[in-house]
Amino acid sequence: MKLVQRLFSIVHGLMAALFAFAALMLMVIAARMGWQAFMGGLDGTAAQAIIEAVGLLAAAVVALQIAETIAEEEVIRDADISAPTRVRRYLSRFFVVVVVALGIEGLVASFKAIHEDLALLPHAAALIVSVGVLLAAWGVFIRFNRSAEELEPEAMAAAKEEDHKVE
Repeated sequence: MKLVQRLFSIVHGLMAALFAFAALMLMVIAARMGWQAFMGGLDGTAAQAIIEAVGLLAAAVVALQIAETIAEEEVIRDADISAPTRVRRYLSRFFVVVVVALGIEGLVASFKAIHEDLALLPHAAALIVSVGVLLAAWGVFIRFNRSAEELEPEAMAAAKEEDHKVE
């Protein structure tokens, strides 16, 4: 069984490295887009290109945070994600990044729709509304999970003890 667990840690480490590599590539592409927009002249087209670059940077943040979460939770801590406390912490880390990135993408899509094609505005609005729904669902999850944590205070203590591994 130890061999299988070690294999899963290696696969998780590889996944984290691939997410980090994707984040770096998105950062390079965003920087290139921003530089080309800057060199092409400071006008409305450049502003749109920079706004799109910001969207790519938001995606890069998501990829990098996912890489960090996978590395910390699955490789460094080798945590069991079955306890309510661990589930809440794991999902909260993920949801923070996703909600912020989708919010930024919603703003980018709104700007793009307003300046290029108003027919795309309902899609941007739907994205922003979905961010609100995700945020509300996350809050409900935390609320319900909190009562489960109170039933298992030892799980909270164990999760806090694992934090020293990543400090």
